[in-house]
Amino acid sequence: MNKAVEIYTRIPKTHNCAQATAEGCGRHDLVEPLKTCGGGRAPEGFCGALYAALMMNPPERHASMIEAFHAAVGSNYCQEIKAVGTVPCARCVEIATGL
Repeated sequence: MNKAVEIYTRIPKTHNCAQATAEGCGRHDLVEPLKTCGGGRAPEGFCGALYAALMMNPPERHASMIEAFHAAVGSNYCQEIKAVGTVPCARCVEIATGL
């Protein structure tokens, strides 16, 4: 299992999707700043996992990452992803760590 997914799904829950993505990729410095970015609260309503992935990469990669995430999930926005309900948050974490 992907380390970020393992962190996200462990019980008791300790990390939101954004934090788990960062922690799973070894970016411990981002865990605290991302504490408010889960559940649709990332800037612009982005998926928190996607937002964390963007924070870990240079701006020149962002457009291609956003495009790839959208192609895999169907949206870049948490509320839209949840409304459709076909891609669970753990899968978004997994996809975001592979961008």
